[in-house]
Amino acid sequence: MPDPILQLKNASIYQGESLVLSNVNVEINRGDFVYLIGKTGTGKSSFMKTLYGDLPLKEGEGHIVDYDLKTLKEKDIPFLRRKLGVIFQDFKLLTDRTVNDNLVFVLKATGWKDSSEMQTRVEEVLTKVDMKTKGFKFPHELSGGEQQRIAIARALLNNPELILADEPTGNLDPQTSVEVMEVLQDINKNGNTILMATHDYALLLKYPSKTLKCDENEVYEVVQRKA
Repeated sequence: MPDPILQLKNASIYQGESLVLSNVNVEINRGDFVYLIGKTGTGKSSFMKTLYGDLPLKEGEGHIVDYDLKTLKEKDIPFLRRKLGVIFQDFKLLTDRTVNDNLVFVLKATGWKDSSEMQTRVEEVLTKVDMKTKGFKFPHELSGGEQQRIAIARALLNNPELILADEPTGNLDPQTSVEVMEVLQDINKNGNTILMATHDYALLLKYPSKTLKCDENEVYEVVQRKA
């Protein structure tokens, strides 16, 4: 039986007063890996921001990890985000602290108290992204690909039900993009659901999966041709 983790029905997505996407009908099930593609300015980021509560859903229905986006209150947003892992194009690591301290900071902010439990969890997520030996380094001492691996590790900290990756390979060269993609593929095989916005069509060909496209104010599923 399909187990929807994200459902949007007849949803309209706004950036301020501007309508960005209309009549959006999307369903993503647990365990899926789904791409969100489209040219720059077609609404991919607005779509993502609506899912993690940065933009309100004004019209239509939306449910994500057991939260109703239509009735989502300001005070609920931190709790919604604990059930989501968000990965950004520009990493958003805190530059004034080490990798370990970046990750501990997030755990403390999301209610963890026990320092030994926090250290164990940090080691677990760094191992998953093959960065266990880099915890003492500062972000500026890491390559772009390594920083993005740390960002993925950060997204995994609270065992998210859904990972939203917004152009995670956008700042990386092709080889590094493939390496980061391999990490995301492994995470997906371990049961994490992933929605990834991208304009890197080479990755879609190399790792085909369900694909949604933003175009002319709409979102629709693309049927991929076999390479």
